[in-house]
Amino acid sequence: MSKHDQKDQTEEKFHEIEEGLNSAEQFMEKNSRKLTMGFGALFILAVAIIGYFKYYKAPREQQARVEVFVAQNNFDRDSFDLALNGDGSGNSGFLDIMEDYSGTSAANMAHYYAGISYLHMGKYEEAIKYLSDFSTEDQMLKPISIGAQGDAYASLDKVDKAIEMYVKAANSVENNMTSPLYLFKAAKLSELKGDKTNALKYLEVIENDYPKSNEARVVKKYIERLK
Repeated sequence: MSKHDQKDQTEEKFHEIEEGLNSAEQFMEKNSRKLTMGFGALFILAVAIIGYFKYYKAPREQQARVEVFVAQNNFDRDSFDLALNGDGSGNSGFLDIMEDYSGTSAANMAHYYAGISYLHMGKYEEAIKYLSDFSTEDQMLKPISIGAQGDAYASLDKVDKAIEMYVKAANSVENNMTSPLYLFKAAKLSELKGDKTNALKYLEVIENDYPKSNEARVVKKYIERLK
């Protein structure tokens, strides 16, 4: 390629770039009002989001935590009615916290405590309702909340559903504490309903997968009996 041809190609590329810049400039001039309004809307939206979290959500979360603390104290003292409904002197219970602070992490925890409270009070349908609305990825609370629903179903003589929840709890987070505990409960209920096959299966999982668990210390005699 001659120097003349190279020069022509270079000038042609510069010409294309210049045309592109001119087109962009023309577009900006033609649509400047729309672009300004668009950026303005995004700015307002960003400010609104920041304001929501800083001046509304964060204070609500903080206040909800304060009120949950009082309800938790009643829960820890086994005063489940007070924990649920408050003490009548301005201290809210878990039910009010769920309603007044809906969408906060404290309200979510209130569902857990309410469910466990109702379980202790023998109100199993209510326990299932609130525990099923609780959401968490906590390594202990997740299996416990599911397993507690199994306890409630078992108390309602809904054996199949109880076994289902126990197995779900055992598999939700696999560890040496909750998994063998709920597998053992599933095994005992399976044996109770005459399903020795599944009872044996759950027990053997404990023996093989969780040999250092408390349940593994006693599971061998149950296996021998079922065999």
